[in-house]
Amino acid sequence: MNSKIGVFDAHSDLFTNVTLRRQAGETEIIRHCHRAQLQAGNIGAMICCVWIDPPFTDTPTNRMVDIMGSSCAELRTAADVAEVAYCTTDIERICTEGKLAILLGMEGLSGLGTQVDFLDVLYAWGVRHAMLTWNEANAFANGACSPHAETGLTPLGVCAVQRMEELGMIVDVSHANEKTFWDICAHTQKPFIASHSNAYKLCAHARNLKDDQIKALAERGGVIGMNAWPEFIASDAPSAERLADHVDYISGLVGVDHIACGFDFCDYLPSETLASFTHTDVTCKGLTSAVDVPPFLLVLKGRGYSDTDLEKIAHGNLMRVVSEIIG
Repeated sequence: MNSKIGVFDAHSDLFTNVTLRRQAGETEIIRHCHRAQLQAGNIGAMICCVWIDPPFTDTPTNRMVDIMGSSCAELRTAADVAEVAYCTTDIERICTEGKLAILLGMEGLSGLGTQVDFLDVLYAWGVRHAMLTWNEANAFANGACSPHAETGLTPLGVCAVQRMEELGMIVDVSHANEKTFWDICAHTQKPFIASHSNAYKLCAHARNLKDDQIKALAERGGVIGMNAWPEFIASDAPSAERLADHVDYISGLVGVDHIACGFDFCDYLPSETLASFTHTDVTCKGLTSAVDVPPFLLVLKGRGYSDTDLEKIAHGNLMRVVSEIIG
């Protein structure tokens, strides 16, 4: 790849790790705990999300404030190795300078309560991306684990996605249930993304996308970030090769222009956090951390993907969407 961007990972919980470590008294977490791995993986840009991690889901606003505060403090001390990007040219400049470009995102809007107008505050802070829910039902939408399968966006959720498009924020359907997905499709005009989801046809998990969803997202010009979380790859023996099967499947369905990277690596999350939402200790063979990304791209190359295809998957397709929506 010729671009300084390298790989643009559409989903990272880096800020969760930063917050947990800073609250335990550590500092310089990006520099000391993440930079070497990210450089080894050729990851130059990431969407880093504010995620209300269990057990804080009952007090989402407090946790949102905690994470925003810890992240701001961390980024101030990491200015020479990482920087927030507010537009496409920022991403390109930051990567050219050899630093990590961070696009700020929200993995769910539960922390907003019922305040749609707080999206303007988030935008002013630098947020350029958001999912409406992390699996749960909240004031805006129903997630993949909501008991209300027949309910999608709420009236507040419709207002939220419309305000996001007005502001220039990327709407993300990962973690949405099917009804929320189709409601977002109906109430938006711009491309939207599934930052970290795979193909339901190959792995029938509620977090993956069915064929009609993949086609609708592609028709809108969006991208799907390939997710390395094992439960979304295969019910047995998940591996880098089997995630490559998802790339093959989606490429065959809608073309390579709608595939991106959204690895959702969890190697740096504590076991108690992981245990709060999963009961498996299975890992994805060959793709468990950022250092495994270049070998994964070589797997795709071995399957016949050209250098141009790989550049699109690594960063080009996501950068296209970022450019169109954020500018």
